[in-house]
This record gives sequence, structure tokens and C-alpha cells, in this order.
Amino acid sequence: MKPELNTEHCETCPMHNAANLLKLGLDMQDWDYVVALAGNPNTGKSTVFNALTGLRQHTGNWPGKTVSRAEGGFEYADKRYKLVDLPGTYSLLATSPDEEIARDFILFGQPDVTVVVVDATRLERNLNLVLQVLEITDRVVVCLNLMDEAERHGLQVDERRMARDLGVPVVPTSARSKEGLELLLQTIHEMATGKTIGKPRRFQNEPPELKQAIQILVEQINSTFPGLPNARWVALRLLDGDESLIQAVQSGELAELVININQAEASPRNLEMEPTS
Repeated sequence: MKPELNTEHCETCPMHNAANLLKLGLDMQDWDYVVALAGNPNTGKSTVFNALTGLRQHTGNWPGKTVSRAEGGFEYADKRYKLVDLPGTYSLLATSPDEEIARDFILFGQPDVTVVVVDATRLERNLNLVLQVLEITDRVVVCLNLMDEAERHGLQVDERRMARDLGVPVVPTSARSKEGLELLLQTIHEMATGKTIGKPRRFQNEPPELKQAIQILVEQINSTFPGLPNARWVALRLLDGDESLIQAVQSGELAELVININQAEASPRNLEMEPTS
């Protein structure tokens, strides 16, 4: 009897890694999909979170951290979504506990969708985080929030051009007045279920010496940690001296996370057994 991958309903299969989500403090037993909510501070991220989850939310701390965590839920198209509000950060370079938590959740938890909330009046500052998230995952929806503030300041944002340039959906919202939230829910659902496929434009214009170093390190990472998501991004962070990732490699924590990922990908839920002859 040989296991055969069943891809008949792959467009609706959850992509998250349940084992690593549990390690990160999130139980997905009663939920179909997990959505990470990321963004810079003061972008209205908490307002978006509250508008989507209502009273279905609770707070606590991240495992082993003093950083608070909020999570809630919502239903859309008969699917149950767990929404996790990541700490507000300006980057994912892991120079603080907040950045390390956000990075680990997106990279190792592999949420079905990552919604990045940006301030429509301060796009230049906010897009740095968007581009870093897009380096890790294709499954991104940009929530272009505070559109009412942008209009008040006489600013116009072409969300269609922005979506085309980034390669992922961009949804304009004014969360305080709940404008655009229905479209945001629909877009999240379409990304989670595979109806929409993100194709982010990634900029790889490193000097030849750095490009060669990245290639060598990626091969070593893939050999040592087969199944690690986005080895190229991990290689870049290691070359940049990311202390938390270096410690994860040295302590074996990275290997444990990869084992969880590989076990989840081969779980019985995603496999169909061939009938015995």
C-alpha cells in the first residue's frame, strides 16, 4: 500500500503548519484557516482586528515572552477563521522580541493568509514591512487602511496599480467606519482557499559576490534542513548576522520546527491511500 498525495481539493486545504502554530501558542482544532495580521504601529491595525472579530477575541502572552498577544475569530462563507494580531513592527529583521515573534509566526507558522495593514497617508514608511513579508510568503493581502484620512489630506492612492506592482491584492479600507471590510473578508477568503494566487515581485539585484554566497548557503540549508520554507530568506538573514536565527540553528530549534513542518505536510488529512490489490 503506497501513500499518494490527494490534490483534488488542494485549493481549499489549509496551508498553515498546525504543529508549529501549537508550539507558537495557537490551537487550530476548531478553525479552518489562520490569518496573521501584521503592520506598523499606528496604522489602525487594532481597529481592523476589532472590526473583523467583534467580541470573539481574547488576549494573553506569547509562549515564553512578555509580549501580549490578541487573537479572535470570524466566519465567512461557512469557513471559520482564526485571526492573530501580531505585534506592531516596522520590520522583520528580529532586532526586538516583537519583530522576532512576527517573523517566526509568518515563517514557521505558515499562516494561510498574512494581512499587512498599511497607512494610506504614509505608504513610503509602511511598504518596507510589506516587501519584507512578501519575501517570506506569497499568501499576502495588503489592507490599505485610513483611506478617509488620505482623502482628507487630498492624497490619492491607485490601489489597482499598487496591487499590480506588488503582485498581491490591495484592499482600500477605512476601518473606523467599517468601509471596505466586506471586500477585505472576501479577499482573505479567496486567498485562503486558493481562488487568488499571490505572485509578488521580488527584487534580487544583489552584487555577484553576495549572490554566489546566498546560493552556496541556500544549498547548505536545504541539505541540512530539507523542507524549510523559503531557505533563501533564511540565508539572507544568516548572512546579515541575525542572532536569533543563528541561535536557532545552533540549538537545534530550527531542525525541530522543520520536522514539524514536514510532518504536517505528510499528515493523513492530506494523504489518500491507494486501495490494496
